[in-house]
Amino acid sequence: MLWTGAGAVALGFLIALEIAARRYGLPGPMTNQVREVIFPPKSGFLLYASLGLMMVVLPRRQRFVAAGVAIGIDVVFLSVRWAVGAELTEGHPFGNGALWVVLGYAVIALTRRTGQERVLLLKGVGLALLLVAGRKTGDTWLLITSKSRPTVLDQYVAIADHALGNPSWLVGRFVGATGPIGAHVLDFVYGQLAVAAVIIALYQLRNVAAERRFPRHHLVRTFLAIGLLGPGIYMLFPVVGPVFAYGADGGHWALADLWPGTPPPVNAPHPMGFDEITPRNCMPSLHTAWATTIFIHSRKAPRALRHAGTFWLIATLGATLGFGYHYGADLVAGVVFTLTIESALRLQERGWERSGIQLVAYGTTVFAALLLSYRYLPMEMARYPLVFGPLLILAMTSVIYGYVRTTKLWEPKAVPVRQAELQPELGAVP
Repeated sequence: MLWTGAGAVALGFLIALEIAARRYGLPGPMTNQVREVIFPPKSGFLLYASLGLMMVVLPRRQRFVAAGVAIGIDVVFLSVRWAVGAELTEGHPFGNGALWVVLGYAVIALTRRTGQERVLLLKGVGLALLLVAGRKTGDTWLLITSKSRPTVLDQYVAIADHALGNPSWLVGRFVGATGPIGAHVLDFVYGQLAVAAVIIALYQLRNVAAERRFPRHHLVRTFLAIGLLGPGIYMLFPVVGPVFAYGADGGHWALADLWPGTPPPVNAPHPMGFDEITPRNCMPSLHTAWATTIFIHSRKAPRALRHAGTFWLIATLGATLGFGYHYGADLVAGVVFTLTIESALRLQERGWERSGIQLVAYGTTVFAALLLSYRYLPMEMARYPLVFGPLLILAMTSVIYGYVRTTKLWEPKAVPVRQAELQPELGAVP
């Protein structure tokens, strides 16, 4: 019933977003997803990552068969497009095969499976389709923010960012000094965040086929929740980022070409008009939120994955700031946003207990306080950076501390075996 209800809510949300996109003359997430059944997909890597998630419910032999069929279908599609001279530059040359296999297993589940096997296979298919739908939903949300929010609040965040020392300007100059190699590495990390998440998720879900059930909490749940809730904050607090508001990428809409050479001046802020193309997707930084989620869920993985999770978090923070996509204030809000959602999901898994409810309430309060301070106290934050800078870091750190402390209490504790149980009874044969 829980999965059915979640599926119904997700379908209703997709339909609503499709209708909203149509009002602005844009294709919605469902239209974009249907197109990828035939046309070159824009998310080839993500489609194969989704197929990998679906395959956790399959026996090992069927996994090889599914992967082989997906590759074979892609070869056929690519050959046909090449033969008819179809344009291949609008999307990836592969990915259709992965989507076809996922849809094929949905048909198999409904027609050839029964009972628990059907439920498990449908859960795997649903997880794969939700990951792809989440990407399409996010893309549509970004287009809607650019159309429905004609003004942005970058001046407020940029001035508030003086309290943190203008980190986007500092990291931007550092990335520029590393040359093309550093920029290419960060760009790859930034662009393939979903694939990194799938790698961690595959480790967490590695025993699904053997145990015939999914774990009660895993990374994909948090990823989808962040993607669902985050764009709603964009609508309340539209921000385009330093490279657009203060850099050359903003064109004539930018206040000046200041990023990353010259920090913005401390003047009284006001909402500024911007184009109808650039997404208002900065507050909070969802890339920071997702990278933080990867870091959290990699803590119980083998050493290589733990190191990878740490690297992905650090590199993502460097890319979001170094490319001018976010202000430092966005990152602080993103961390608090993530830990609050992660706490709520883990609390829902355990049952609603007092310590968890307090943590979620505290994280929500801190997040709201951050947004209100960026909006209504930016001048004070810029004038007294030695006061407000540490306060921002302290607020974020307090949520981190609360999360670590509370979740440690939730960990199962080993019960020591009584000494008497370890000793053989008198007269017993050892």
